[in-house]
Order: sequence, then C-alpha cells, then structure tokens
Amino acid sequence: MKIYVVSGLGADFKVLEKLKFPEQHEVVFIDWVIPQKDESFAEYVKRMAEKINDSEPFCLLGYSFGGIMVQEINRLKPAVKVVILGSIKSDKEKSRLIKAGEITRIPKLMPVSFFSDRTTTFYSVVRKMFDPKNPRITQYFRVRDPYYLKWSVERISEWKFEENPNVIQILGDRDIVFPIKNSKPNYIVKGGTHLFPATKYKEVSKLLNEIFV
Repeated sequence: MKIYVVSGLGADFKVLEKLKFPEQHEVVFIDWVIPQKDESFAEYVKRMAEKINDSEPFCLLGYSFGGIMVQEINRLKPAVKVVILGSIKSDKEKSRLIKAGEITRIPKLMPVSFFSDRTTTFYSVVRKMFDPKNPRITQYFRVRDPYYLKWSVERISEWKFEENPNVIQILGDRDIVFPIKNSKPNYIVKGGTHLFPATKYKEVSKLLNEIFV
C-alpha cells in the first residue's frame, strides 16, 4: 500500500528524511505547488489531491501544515489511515497566536515582502517558534516563494474543520506552534519541539511502524 506524504509549510522532505516506514509500504512524497492567483483553498486542495491514485487503497501522512492538507484531501479521496505529525485535528486546537491572526486578519494584511528570504523577519519568527536551539532549522525550509508562504499562513489562520476521530495525531510535548495542551493526541513524543520528526526520528519511526502495520 502507498503512503502519500505531505511536508510542512515551506518545508521540503528534508525534515522527514530520517523517518523509517514499514518496508511493505511504498512512500510517495507530494510536493507543494504554488497557489494560483485568487485560487480558493478548496481548488488548491483538489490540485494537490490529483497526485493521489485512489483506484487502490492508500494512506495519508502530513506534517504541520501538511497535516491540515492531508485531512482536507481525505474528504475528497478517503484513505485507509490518516496520520498527522505536529498538526491539529480541528480549528478548536489552534494556538492563541493563530486564533489572534484569524480574528485580527493580520496575516492577510502583511505584505508579501515580509515573507521574502531577502529579509530575516519571517525566518527569525519561524526559528523562535519551531526550535530556537536547532542551528539547522532554516535548512528544512526550502520552498521560499513569498506568495506561497503568505497564502499558507492565511489558510492556516482561517482554517475551519470538524475533528475526524479516525485521524491519528502525534504531537511533541514542547511544540509551540501547536501546543499539546490544546489537543488530545494519540501519541506524545517526549521532549519534541515542532521539529520532532527530524530531531526525534527514532521514536517517531517506531510509532509509524506500529501504526502502519
């Protein structure tokens, strides 16, 4: 069975590269695509879902914003299992910061230039929230199109979703982006920041081998 994997906001698969999946499954990474001008989130999800062959059973795994994406894809193309790493199962689990962004609409008001790698502002915020002690953090963020980054932050702040009890959630207990106090995860990675799939890959790999039996 194939496991389709979507990484986090601005991240390629380097953050997930050390994870070990069960050998009987084929892992297929789905790259982020750049949103089209004035493209709705529903239309974008459809484009991402086009890469999935639902003529045969499959599973979905998403990290961070990718966790939100695979849950949306699952509504169009239902999977056997949906696993999210460092992500949330509904808008009720959003952090205060993300909820504030939704209420104030600050992400929408931010200029695209704020998300440019020519400035250090956006990436300094990412560093503080994701894992301030990790010197390699910027290496994980390789999708640096400013329009895509701004669009993604807006979609996260606006996201509305009713929890699917079948979604399997794995969270780090030191995650600032999606604090564990707001969720009831199926599995907890001790000492895990938002980058726990990269920093605690042995623990996560063990869990994935239990889940994808």
